[in-house]
Amino acid sequence: MLLPILIAAFVGYLLGSLPFGCIVARAKGVNIFEVGSRSPGATNVRRVLGKGPGNLVFALDVLKGALAASWALLAAAPEVLPMRWETWAGGALVGDKAVALGVAGLVGALFGHSFSCFTRFRGGKGVATSLGGLLVLMPLVVVIAFAVWAAVFLTTRYVSLASVAASLALVATAWALDKPALLFGLTIAIALFVIVRHRANIGRLLNGTEHKFCKTSRLPPSS
Repeated sequence: MLLPILIAAFVGYLLGSLPFGCIVARAKGVNIFEVGSRSPGATNVRRVLGKGPGNLVFALDVLKGALAASWALLAAAPEVLPMRWETWAGGALVGDKAVALGVAGLVGALFGHSFSCFTRFRGGKGVATSLGGLLVLMPLVVVIAFAVWAAVFLTTRYVSLASVAASLALVATAWALDKPALLFGLTIAIALFVIVRHRANIGRLLNGTEHKFCKTSRLPPSS
């Protein structure tokens, strides 16, 4: 079982490493690491380049998370691939074993998105990629967490605060819905990951210096 998990995590990392924010910004003649918050995430792309490019990056980042979580699950299903995971695992991969592959793929994608091998191990904060993977693994939990994100964002206009609130909502919802231990543990890990990646934003929120979301022109680097 260890080899399929390692393969799923590695492929997930490669998928997550695809730097869509950089690619879309480069197509517009912008180095996204030098403008706005200097993040290749969808929020910074939208802030700097506008709604269209920002929404495109968001959709692509969601997609790579969904693919990272879903392809391993499909590979464990009957008659999907000529060589299935059970070839390496020594038995049929169903139930918790199959879900473990999806979790491994998503975790790999999160690390790839945040520490991409294509951008000198720089990247975004992993919110959109988490969303895509979790939509595959536990869609109802994601719908509730997204509702929390939207409510906090529309009320405060702070993307960072909304993202942290949504990550905590993931944990609370997974617990309330009595999700399996593996998936509940995944929500805890993702929440911690999101909070750590937003630690600078949290500091600015506490200091009252965090920027609210608004579209800007091509900005010089900011803190």
